[in-house]
Amino acid sequence: MISTKLIQSSLEDLKEITKADFCVADLEGRELISTFEEFPVSPKVLQSFLDSEAQSQMVANCYMLKCEDAPEPYLLLVNAGGGDGYQLGRIAVSAIGHLLEATRERVDKDSFYQSLLSDNLSGMELYNKAGRLNIKADQQRVVYVIEVAATLTAGAKELLRNVFSDAKNYFFTALDERSLILIRNVTKKIEEDELRQCANQIVSTINTELMGKARVSYGTIASELKEVTRSYREARAALEVSAIFYENQPVAAYAALGIGRLIYQLPTSLCEMFIKEIFGDYKILEIEEKDLVTINTFFEKNLNVSETARELYMHRNTLVYHLEKLERTTGLDIRRFDEAMTFKIAMMVARYLNYKKSSDN
Repeated sequence: MISTKLIQSSLEDLKEITKADFCVADLEGRELISTFEEFPVSPKVLQSFLDSEAQSQMVANCYMLKCEDAPEPYLLLVNAGGGDGYQLGRIAVSAIGHLLEATRERVDKDSFYQSLLSDNLSGMELYNKAGRLNIKADQQRVVYVIEVAATLTAGAKELLRNVFSDAKNYFFTALDERSLILIRNVTKKIEEDELRQCANQIVSTINTELMGKARVSYGTIASELKEVTRSYREARAALEVSAIFYENQPVAAYAALGIGRLIYQLPTSLCEMFIKEIFGDYKILEIEEKDLVTINTFFEKNLNVSETARELYMHRNTLVYHLEKLERTTGLDIRRFDEAMTFKIAMMVARYLNYKKSSDN
């Protein structure tokens, strides 16, 4: 498939340099891309040339060149304004041919990686196709999943391709309308901070340039090509786990999900049993927002009553009253470390069950 935008830009650059007009058509005579104001050759003359065996011809001050051996067959028309149209045509043919070859290679790689991430390639097929596309099998890679609004997907893809323009180390693809996939080649010495820095850069770029929100997750490093699927699944899981438990964090690493990943892997029946054991019939997720703020702040201040009261601009005795009220309601005194931990885990389990219920519906 011809990359229309790319070739149009190239033809406009050629026109600026040479002062000649160029037009690309398919071998059925349909105009595809042009700098002409009007198509310069009549359909009858064009069809006569296409039916002939000539590879070039001068008609109505235009050189027509057939490019049947190009990656995608096409016809080029050149109006050189009195200059050497044939020579300019050959230059344009060479330039467009290379563009088409590069476009086709990217499309082929895009298809390959989509099949790889979807786990649709057998071992032998994977390595055979990778070899034909010059994709190294023993290269270390990590997969990032970038989630944006559907209306921003196309813009985000082009933007990030410009930011991460090193094609040898970064490759972008997409599996659905809301998610972009970045497959990044990494060295053996790369640190976790550098992986997270890349994710933060993606979020910052989309927020700044597209004025949109993005969430980014990434898996662990794949030591060889066949493990890229595993890194992708980890990144997907990290994105989902962060949406459940850490919704205010735009970046999630599979290796740093903590207890959230453990809860995510538990069967729902076990989670329901745990919630019933801790809270009985009390619906913990219906707790008032102001009480949640108090509880979360108390946890952030390491169960320190004085520090929490100061942070909330609340009298110490008032805070103690709220905590005692919570104990009467839930049966847990979160001033005690073990009961605070139970409450924290139970809240996360309840959120997970609520998420699963919403997803099933």
